[in-house]
Amino acid sequence: MNEVEKLIKELNLSPHPEGGYFRETYRCNESIEKEHLPERYDGNRSISTAIYFLLKGDQYSAFHRLKSDEIWHFYRGSPLTIYCISPDGERTDVILGNNIENGESPQAVIKKGTWFAAAMNDTSSYTLVGCTVAPGFDFSDFEMGEREELIQNFPQHEKLINELSIVI
Repeated sequence: MNEVEKLIKELNLSPHPEGGYFRETYRCNESIEKEHLPERYDGNRSISTAIYFLLKGDQYSAFHRLKSDEIWHFYRGSPLTIYCISPDGERTDVILGNNIENGESPQAVIKKGTWFAAAMNDTSSYTLVGCTVAPGFDFSDFEMGEREELIQNFPQHEKLINELSIVI
């Protein structure tokens, strides 16, 4: 069993709908009531949640967006690039990794409403990261990006969207 298969087994990871593997590692047992949250939320939310997230080979995290901010934390493996497209179409790329002197960052914040995708910089390897969401993650706050709609809204990023999106 190679290192990636061992990690998937030992961390008890499962396939994620956006690509790669994940496991929720934390869900705060306290919640925020709907009436105390912004209107974009349709119910109560845990105060915070966290997951492990792993990509291997040529896997990628397809374009999606959340109603909450998400913080990515680098653990091990290949650095990866998180490709962000703001609601007004501005693109920002963040390299998540431990080589700070080379422009990598061990942590990145993805603001709510930002379309984002991620891919490894070395597809012969793997990447293990963590993601923390507050208010906590709920699948009703998750929107998978549909390729044609993303291209229609952000034609200047068509090449990237074609590479890192799915057809729904």
